[in-house]
Amino acid sequence: MITTAIREAEQIERSRTAADREARAAVAAKDSPKTMMENLRNIGIIAHIDAGKTTVTERLLFYTGKTYKIGEVHEGTAVMDWMEQERERGITITAAATTCHWREHRINIIDTPGHVDFTVEVERSLRVLDGGVVVLDAVAGVQPQSETVWRQANKYNVPRICFVNKMDRVGANLPRTIAMIRERLNGDPVLIQLPIGNEANFRGVIDLVEMRAWLFPEERGEDLIEAPVPAELADAAASAREEMIENVAEVDDHLMAFYVGGKDISSEEIKKALRRTTIAAKRVPVLCGAALRNKGIQPLLDAVTDYLPSPLDVPPIKGIDPRSGKEITRDPEPHAPFTALAFKIVADPFVGKLAYIRVYSGEAKTGVMVLNSMRDQKERIGRLLQMHANRREEIPEISAGGIAAVVGLKNTLTGDTLCAPHSPILLESITFPEPVISVAIEPKTKADQDKLGETLSRLGEEDPTFKTRYDIETGQTIISGMGELHLEVLVERMFREFKVEANVGKPQVAYREAITQKATAESRFVRQTGGRGQYGHVIIEVEPLGRGKGYEFVDGVRGGDIPREFIPAAAAGIKEAAETGVLAGYPIVDLKVTLTGGSYHEVDSSELAFRTAGSMALKTAIHKAKPVLLEPVMRLEITTPEQFLGEVLGDISSRRGHIESMDAQGKTGVVRCLVPLADIFGYATDLRSLTQGQATYSMEFDHYQEVPSAVAAQIIGKKS
Repeated sequence: MITTAIREAEQIERSRTAADREARAAVAAKDSPKTMMENLRNIGIIAHIDAGKTTVTERLLFYTGKTYKIGEVHEGTAVMDWMEQERERGITITAAATTCHWREHRINIIDTPGHVDFTVEVERSLRVLDGGVVVLDAVAGVQPQSETVWRQANKYNVPRICFVNKMDRVGANLPRTIAMIRERLNGDPVLIQLPIGNEANFRGVIDLVEMRAWLFPEERGEDLIEAPVPAELADAAASAREEMIENVAEVDDHLMAFYVGGKDISSEEIKKALRRTTIAAKRVPVLCGAALRNKGIQPLLDAVTDYLPSPLDVPPIKGIDPRSGKEITRDPEPHAPFTALAFKIVADPFVGKLAYIRVYSGEAKTGVMVLNSMRDQKERIGRLLQMHANRREEIPEISAGGIAAVVGLKNTLTGDTLCAPHSPILLESITFPEPVISVAIEPKTKADQDKLGETLSRLGEEDPTFKTRYDIETGQTIISGMGELHLEVLVERMFREFKVEANVGKPQVAYREAITQKATAESRFVRQTGGRGQYGHVIIEVEPLGRGKGYEFVDGVRGGDIPREFIPAAAAGIKEAAETGVLAGYPIVDLKVTLTGGSYHEVDSSELAFRTAGSMALKTAIHKAKPVLLEPVMRLEITTPEQFLGEVLGDISSRRGHIESMDAQGKTGVVRCLVPLADIFGYATDLRSLTQGQATYSMEFDHYQEVPSAVAAQIIGKKS
């Protein structure tokens, strides 16, 4: 029995003593930037909202000696959720960085948001991280945002491990969660732990690599109890271990040689094979625990150091030489030329503009000059800060593999490359989704009007998915974001941080316009005055691109029809015109424009003339190309008791929704569907009314699609 195992374990020396914790804290206190890179881990904690990311991170900090009190999300005391809005709502809004130490390893952690409105924080964090910990809910399994963050990790080839959280909750089902990783995430999970007990009786795990049990005391869980594998679970553990080895051997030739040869396989060989297959993204180790009850965190820390990569284990960063256009690579060496990527900008009220950077090669010290190769401008590093959420510690230098914040970079934005001036390189920038929802905002007083522009500019620097434009027709300032919560938080920040009072309108859908066929057009801009005139003549061809392809300009001028110095001006005029469509004034997307020809006047031609001609030509071409209106479509996953399933399905149909699938989980139904954003405003209230408050849903942007003609006519009529 398990109770017998506990009694036996009382005779075994505890693995985590107070002396161990003091030693770890002493290591943390040294915190040298010269920490060996093979012992460095840059990881992100990623998951669906409410899966327990921040709770896991708070425990990681406590057990590594970084903090001496466990912060709780539900109490508003979480260290990583430091913004007022985060503590009020109990959710993570902005990615927070920190550093801790475990087993002589230094771990840089970024705790990311789970809400889809703040997916930009996950995107830019994964761009610079070497590994990820995906937190899954043992009851809900793989949820919609779990799929989103998994796709983002795939996009950047980030190796990951999974931590199945909330094993102590009623309905926790580890085998079902692993099956969902295979089916919904198309992942290759390998279970490296077995739970001891389930739901309320969950009290420990069996380490299948070492074949030993770890039992978690009911207190704060600081001192794990090492114990033999309980007798009643011995057969299940032996079978699971055999399955684990076979699973890993399938994709690891070295382990396969041991396995086929019938040799005894040591735990060290298994760890090495797990590390190789994890870094190669061929397998995903799966652990389990209950973070809120302080169970399973120390084994998770061990797995982070054992299986996730160091900066030396990932391929060298590749970039472009801005002078020659050739591809170059930079090895993660401290003595290589300095190369870093700015992945996050923060407007700090105390120190000004903070730029978070990940250093890929070389090192930088306070006061040195670096080159922003994206903008071809030199910047001076004023101060270097090691961040712990919103607290900061000044450091003298940063080396390859490090993550820190820089003060003093005036012109650097998210996605910019910083490098040594004598050895320039341009790294691939970060791409962000377009906003799907807008509101009008106007200042309350003249003083607020002066501050509003500066505030919107600073918020736009921080958040690339936050856009601002001025509507000439209505005279309003329009702000756009990824969702209602996203804009609500940004408006609150205006009030609280920047002290700007403003009136905010109701949310509006961010429609787009697109063309459906090819067309050509030409335009002459001719002005004759008493002195020098204006002359610009362009011929263009427009054609539709696939959905989500954006905008593309091609210079197809041959034979000197237009001098080279006027082509950028024509391109600028065309792109500027594409920002205001011909149907209802919405931006034109998924558009390819080819400048095929034109003519010029030796005296009267100017950049202004060609810019104007390009703008006029595009408007003419768009009219010919049968433009249509596009609307954002959201992907919803609704969880509802079975008795309300009919009402929910009927309501979705009335909102022009398309049902994709329905699954049953016990007496609960899960509906996955696509619904236009215009018909989903206020859905939370309606869903509660339909289901007596028992249903929940999650929503994320999926794609743009053509608006039905009848609906489009109404929208265009309102704008005209």
